[in-house]
Amino acid sequence: MDKNPGSLYIVSTPIGNLDDITHRAIKILKTVPLVAAEDTRHSKKLLKHHKINTPMISYFEHNSLKRIPVLIDHLGSGKDLALISDAGTPGISDPAYKIIRRAIENKISIIPIPGASSLLAALSSSGLPTDRFIFEGFLPPKKGRLKRLLECKDQKATLVFFESVKRIDRTLNDMLNILGDRPAVACREITKIHEEVFRGKISDLIRFFADNKIKGELVILIGKNKKNVFFQK
Repeated sequence: MDKNPGSLYIVSTPIGNLDDITHRAIKILKTVPLVAAEDTRHSKKLLKHHKINTPMISYFEHNSLKRIPVLIDHLGSGKDLALISDAGTPGISDPAYKIIRRAIENKISIIPIPGASSLLAALSSSGLPTDRFIFEGFLPPKKGRLKRLLECKDQKATLVFFESVKRIDRTLNDMLNILGDRPAVACREITKIHEEVFRGKISDLIRFFADNKIKGELVILIGKNKKNVFFQK
């Protein structure tokens, strides 16, 4: 690179409520020449809400290989770039790490702009111990999911998973069979109008989702199998 490269800003955006964004994040999104967004149509609503007119370019899992060289060239020309996901903090269960790794290889500065995270929002409001926790993200849809749960079985920490409502019944039943009927929390629509948190045991969550058809993605938290961790009814 002939010029001093620009900086790559990893900007956290709201997970639901559009006002859950820092002043610094808004400033960065307004001043950089380009924003790389997971879904430009989705992110357009956020930028419009905060009167941000910065041009956007798409960057997501299925175009990351061809898009990374374009974005690295942009940074290499001395221009800054802000990276955002559809919701929350880039790099958590999304392809942001791929461009971050390439930027590091090219000696480009990586600057995190912290903010909303569904993982931490769910954990902090769950009522489960937070001194130790393990984030497992999404379980594999098919091959390897039971092995992952078996690896979690003996962990002395709160377990945190992301899951789709399409697979929640199967996932909770797999958890019950492998982990046992532990204390559990399901969070949906965090920070949105229909925000809901359900607490109980894994078997309680199975009954809840069997009786209630819901939409969206969920954060599922599983507590340690200790008497003082279970919720009192």
